This record gives sequence, C-alpha cells and structure tokens, in this order.
Amino acid sequence: MVGGGRGAFIGPVHRMAATLDGEAEFVAGCLSSTPERAIESGREAGLKSVYGTWEEMVERERALPAGERIDAAVIVTPNHLHATVAAAFAKAGINVVCDKPLTRTLAEAEELEREVSRTGVVFCVTYNYTGYPLVRAMREMVRGGQLGAVRRVAVEYYQGWLATNLAAEGQKQAAWRADPALAGAGALGDIGTHAENLMSFVTGLEVESLCADVRSAVAGRTVDDDASVLLRFRGGARGVLTASQVCVGEENGLAIRIYGERGSVAWRQENPNELRVSAEGEATRVLTRAGAGGPTSNGTRLPSGHPEGFIEAFANVYRGAFAAIRAKQGGQAAGNLPHPTIADGVRGVRFVERCLASKGSWVGW
Repeated sequence: MVGGGRGAFIGPVHRMAATLDGEAEFVAGCLSSTPERAIESGREAGLKSVYGTWEEMVERERALPAGERIDAAVIVTPNHLHATVAAAFAKAGINVVCDKPLTRTLAEAEELEREVSRTGVVFCVTYNYTGYPLVRAMREMVRGGQLGAVRRVAVEYYQGWLATNLAAEGQKQAAWRADPALAGAGALGDIGTHAENLMSFVTGLEVESLCADVRSAVAGRTVDDDASVLLRFRGGARGVLTASQVCVGEENGLAIRIYGERGSVAWRQENPNELRVSAEGEATRVLTRAGAGGPTSNGTRLPSGHPEGFIEAFANVYRGAFAAIRAKQGGQAAGNLPHPTIADGVRGVRFVERCLASKGSWVGW
C-alpha cells in the first residue's frame, strides 16, 4: 500500500476489505508522505517490509525475484499522486489497485491508460459501491431487459460533512480535498465519480452530452462542493446526476433510480440490502438479497437477514481484482467476478472535466 497511514480513513478500509476473505495479505508499504511517519505507520500496521518512500518501494520490490515481490500495489494517496505512483508500479510489472478518482486530469488518465495497456498489468479502480450484491442484481435486471428500454436515470450522492469550511480549521481529510493542487476537483471528483460509475455500471448507457451547474457553496472554498448535471445518453435516454457535500443532515446518501418502458428499480446505499422493483400494472416489490436470487450468489457472505454493507461490498471489488490477477498469473480463471477497470477510471475523470467545462451549457462527451 502507498498512503493510508496514521489518521487516514480509507487506508484501513482497504486493508480490511482486501483481507476479508483470506485471499491476500498486506506485506509491504509506504503509508505516509514523510519517511518518519511512513515507517511508524507501517510498523503499526504490522507490515513485513516498511518503506520510507514509495520510490524506494518500487525499486526494491522490482529487484526481487518474481515469486517474492508483491503481487499488487494499492494506491490510496491524495489524488495528485495517483498517476505518477500507479505508472511507476505498472512499469515495474506490478498490478495496481487505485482509489478514485483515477487522476486529476483527463490527460493524466489517458497517459496512464496507455501505460497499463503497454505493460499488461491488472488495474482496478475501487469504485466500491459496484460491489453491493443488490447493485449487481439491479445491473442484471436492467441490462437483461426486464425494464424494457431505459428512459430515465436519476442518481444522487449527498453528504453534509463539508457544509462548513473544515479545511480552514485544519481538519486533515477536508484540507487536502479543498486544495485544487492535491485533489483536482472537489465534490465531483470525490463523490460525483462514484455516482457516475454506479450509473454506468448498472445501465451500460453512454453519455452523449451533458449540462452541468457546478458551484462552491461555502465561502472561501476553491473547489466545487455542489453540482447538478443533466445527461443525454446515446439511444435517447435522459438522466440527472446530483452530487453535493454541503447538504446538512445527510451522511452518505448515494441512491439510484432507473425507469424503463415496463418497470423501474431503485436502491439506496444507506439501506443496501433492499431493492425496490416496480412493473407496469403490478404492485411494487421490495427484494432482499435472498429474493434477488442468482446475481447475488457470489457477492454475499452471510445468510439472508444478516445485514452486509460497506466493507463487504468493498471486498467484492477486491475479489474481482484478485481473480483477474490470478488468471493473469495462470493460477485460475477469472470467472464472473467483475471489477472496475482503468477504463472506468478514465471515464470518471472525463465526466469531471466535461462537467467543469460545461459552465451551465450543453457540451459533448
């Protein structure tokens, strides 16, 4: 792992998710931006190989025999380092799992995509909400035609934790997200890319054009914190995506609704074990993991009625990445275990750039 040391939220989440099923072990890392903190954090995390810099980690792991070096590097740094660190590991022939957004700019994302294609490494972007069993069941329903042709998509992601200027108060997680040099975009990159990816994963629709109203609602903030986006998809469907981190009272309000010719489905992340399904002329049904049947079978670990949530969904993304790595190594087939790829990451960065370029007008994809 690179990043995710003392005081970080997402590093421990990745470590829990990746090791939940006993398929992997974290053995090496540079967990902080200064050598002293990196060494302290690595020792606290129980890593066997603790590095002071990520550059040292790349070179020393590259020099090891194939059977002794790490199989993958997990990158959970602030956004400005994603492209450089990921490219270095890819050039070393080491598979990569990278947090979102993939990079700060589309140019960086496309260059990284070319490097991944050249080296042939497995690359996973941790859009973890695609790991929920009922999200995958919803995808099967929509893409399998149960709703008929999709007419409208509505996806929202609302948080309230940045309703005040926490960065000015020195809050660590807010501070780097509020710095354009470190984060690139604000809410669009942080949570808007999750909403875009969820929409794309479930529907398979391709954006043709969009019109975005993007702003900074909190005085003194130099990155966006509130966005509303109208979407036109190839084939005629329409959509709306909203992402905001200034909604007082909201915790992690990610939700998606899809309306087709013959029916609709709706899901909320804060109630992830229920899927609302409606068909024309029929009573609305609420499906649980058990009721959804087949599509949830390889994504759940507990009997029905026992809630599963954020960590388990995250672990399902890692399951897919590990299966792809083992298939590449010749150990086993990848099977039907999807994981978000670098193409998903590039699309997410393109979405952010097109929204910022819109300035309230329609722009092509």
